[in-house]
Amino acid sequence: MRLSSLADYAVLMMRTAATHCGGVRANAASLGMEAGIPVPTAQKLASVLGRAGLIKSTRGSGGGIKLARPAAAITLTDIIEAVDGPITLTACLDAQGSDCCALDRPCAIRPHWIGVNALVREALAQVTLAQLIVAPEAMPAGLSQIAAAAPRESALAVE
Repeated sequence: MRLSSLADYAVLMMRTAATHCGGVRANAASLGMEAGIPVPTAQKLASVLGRAGLIKSTRGSGGGIKLARPAAAITLTDIIEAVDGPITLTACLDAQGSDCCALDRPCAIRPHWIGVNALVREALAQVTLAQLIVAPEAMPAGLSQIAAAAPRESALAVE
């Protein structure tokens, strides 16, 4: 499983926007450059994240982008779902899941995938932008230990 590149960039851009809270507003281009995201991608993300109600954009002098709610109230689940839609580990867990695979009979594993999917979604919902601004040790109990023990090449991701 892998997070889409756009969702990954969205998390990075939202984290960068969160570091500006209470300070000077930045526009999508400057947030993108600061985060190392291509400017056209940052502009697209600003539009998507704005439609999802995660950021607010103001035009004109003194304008720019700011978080729509406090960083502590925005989670990884919020950001990922704004960009990629609902988090679903398998096709049978999405809204059209009734015809998800070639099996002729009901799948015995689907009820288990529902629970696993809920655990993954809840884990992502436990991590807020406020936590992503500070040191990794500030992550919720359990997640920081998992992150420390996880090999670098195996990132938790959803696609």
